[in-house]
Amino acid sequence: MIIAAIVLFSLAALLGIFLLTFVLRGKETPKAVTFTHGPLAAAGLVLLIIYAFQYSPAPIASLVLLIIAAIGGFVLITLDLTRSSAPKWLALLHGLIAVSGFILLLKFAF
Repeated sequence: MIIAAIVLFSLAALLGIFLLTFVLRGKETPKAVTFTHGPLAAAGLVLLIIYAFQYSPAPIASLVLLIIAAIGGFVLITLDLTRSSAPKWLALLHGLIAVSGFILLLKFAF
């Protein structure tokens, strides 16, 4: 289960990097990619939450960071859908928090 979460987060991260290039250039993000990135990360987060409830020890620090990143992602998608572009600093912060959580997850799993 944790490996499946890692795979889903990896795919979401690749799409997130692609999306970040659009945000940093001030261009509109491709909605198909945006609506794929979010559900992949959300599915990984659900698997990680299930894992945390079933096994001990659990990657709690990783889980907390990834939940914070998810909240940032919800803010970003809301801004993206209601305005022309999301703030660059928020997109960078979202990515940095998500990457930090992902690295902690990898450290926990391997």
